[in-house]
Amino acid sequence: MQAKGRVFKYGDNVDTDVIIPARYLNSSDPAELATHCMEDIDKEFVDKVNKGDIIVANKNFGCGSSREHAPIAIKASGVSCVIAETFARIFYRNAINIGLPIIECPEAAKAISAGDEVEIDFDSGEIRDLTTGDSFRGQAFPEFMQKIIANEGLVQWINNGRP
Repeated sequence: MQAKGRVFKYGDNVDTDVIIPARYLNSSDPAELATHCMEDIDKEFVDKVNKGDIIVANKNFGCGSSREHAPIAIKASGVSCVIAETFARIFYRNAINIGLPIIECPEAAKAISAGDEVEIDFDSGEIRDLTTGDSFRGQAFPEFMQKIIANEGLVQWINNGRP
């Protein structure tokens, strides 16, 4: 599995309240959540994000409440992967459970800039910044996690007989 896209860059402690503000939690529709993704930290995100784009952030991405709405909003907006120095543990698990690939790689998170074109190989964990030519080694996804992501989430993976 691979992902390739343009980078949206954020700093430390991007919490679930700025990923999807609480005022929109009355909806569980992924398409509706996507229209408000990141709006409290980046008003232009929803107008500029394209299918396949990538979020890169510093430490503790996804901190705050444990709501699944945050990774759902990111995935539904078209983002193909989130790279960060570190993730809040509950966000990490929620992201994998709904089929959103995320990779911890401090070196990549520090070096990659907004607007860079990045390619990720989930089998090897290699992250390539196509804009600068730099390459980084993130943690490869274990096979079972790749299957969860390929099946669009844990529930679908189980419903499909865990192929």
